[in-house]
Amino acid sequence: QVQLVESGGGLVQAGGSLRLSCTVSGLTFSAYGMGWFRQASGKEREFLSVITWNGESTYSADSVKDRFTISRDNAKNTLYLQMNSLKSEDTAVYFCAAGSFGRMIQGEVGYWGQGTQVTVSS
Repeated sequence: QVQLVESGGGLVQAGGSLRLSCTVSGLTFSAYGMGWFRQASGKEREFLSVITWNGESTYSADSVKDRFTISRDNAKNTLYLQMNSLKSEDTAVYFCAAGSFGRMIQGEVGYWGQGTQVTVSS
C-alpha cells in the first residue's frame, strides 16, 4: 500500500519558519518526482513546488519561490518543504505528492498524502 504521510504542520507567527516533512512507503521513492501542494479554506488546491527524483532540479510557484525550498533525502524516503517568511495567506492544508516532475506542475499527481495543517497567525 502506497502511503505518503505529512508532518510538521502547526501554528506559526507571521514572519516565522516551519519545515514540513513527508515520509513515503510502498513505492520506490527514488524513482519518483515529489511535490508539494496546498489548499486554503474555500480555495482550489494550489501547486507549490516540485523536485526531480534525484533532487537535481526544482521548480516552484511564483507565490512561494523566494521563501520556500523543497528538498528530499532518498535514503530516508522523505521529502521536505522549508518555509520561511511565512505570511497569513500561507495558511492552508499542505499536501505532498509523488509523480512526474512535469505533470505535477500542472496538477497531475500519481499519489497524494492526506495533508498537514499550517496556520500562520497575523
